[in-house]
Amino acid sequence: MSTAARTTWLRELIRKPFFWGVIAIFALLALNVIKDPNYLALSVNPVNGNLVGNVVDILRASAPILMIAVGMSLVIATGGIDLSVGSVMAVSGAVAMVFMKDAGQSGSVGVALGAIGLALLVSAILGAINGVLVAYIGLQPFISTLIMMLAGRGIAKVITEGQNTSATNDPFRWIANGFVIGLPVVFLFAIIIVIIVGLVVRRSALGLMIEAIGINPKASRMAGIKPTGLLLTVYILSAVLAGVAGIMSVGTVMTVDVSRTGYQMELDAILAVVIGGTSLAGGKFSIGGAVVGALLIATLDKTIVFLGISSSATPAFKAIVIVVLCLLQSDRVRGWFVQRRKPPMLRTPSLPAEPKKQEVSA
Repeated sequence: MSTAARTTWLRELIRKPFFWGVIAIFALLALNVIKDPNYLALSVNPVNGNLVGNVVDILRASAPILMIAVGMSLVIATGGIDLSVGSVMAVSGAVAMVFMKDAGQSGSVGVALGAIGLALLVSAILGAINGVLVAYIGLQPFISTLIMMLAGRGIAKVITEGQNTSATNDPFRWIANGFVIGLPVVFLFAIIIVIIVGLVVRRSALGLMIEAIGINPKASRMAGIKPTGLLLTVYILSAVLAGVAGIMSVGTVMTVDVSRTGYQMELDAILAVVIGGTSLAGGKFSIGGAVVGALLIATLDKTIVFLGISSSATPAFKAIVIVVLCLLQSDRVRGWFVQRRKPPMLRTPSLPAEPKKQEVSA
């Protein structure tokens, strides 16, 4: 590769939003290493042979964010938004915990699969309600999913009778806490699901049709695309992935807290999607970018805890990191810095304003 081609490739890479997400992840890890040089150290548990370390914890924590971020990126690509993913997580976890508590049989794989299937079915129904309200009734996505966000917590409280509900099931717990080849099962499951979704939307016309709806719904309809069916599908998929995230979350402690499970996760999902380069205006999405954004959010959360930042200052610290990252992603901001670094003689001069023409009176 020639020097010119290498320079062009580097410039194109810098313009990718996810590139700055990767840089931010390494910057946060470097900050943690400065405090503790052994932060990135990995060790093997002599009892079970699993990997142990902060990096493993970050991968495990990123799994639920990965799920909702991928679903959110598809919804936002259509020009909509899904504010109900956190509540759907709570409903999914509540359904799974109540089902396993009533069924008993702590070692039954069938009970675990039944709980997962029922939780995902209920999540799909909630997503279908969102889809019908948006695609067929014509409500704004913000309003439709806001309604479900408020109603979902109530549904979860009804299911659990307002109590934190715990259950015991070893196969279900293994999903969130188990290891395969030394890596967390929950993260491997998340990566497999992301790959499947990515292949479906990018190796078929589905992704192009979703982007077409987000760019111009009327033009896509004239081109033969039926937005209603696609919108319904996208909202169902978002809810099902949120249900998967709920299963991952409650499986860690085998308890659902309807007031805390999935709390404000919709905000993390939106941040992850924006960091990854998906346009909030619709018409563009990046599954790989959503993965980078989810890993960044998980790394940021872990860094906040590791640095001992107080809970009152946590939102401010998180906001500062996100704002700095968004500024780095801005072409205008980067261009301003490049212009400032040039010698005065090489700077692009501003064009003088054209003189106003004086009107000549007759």
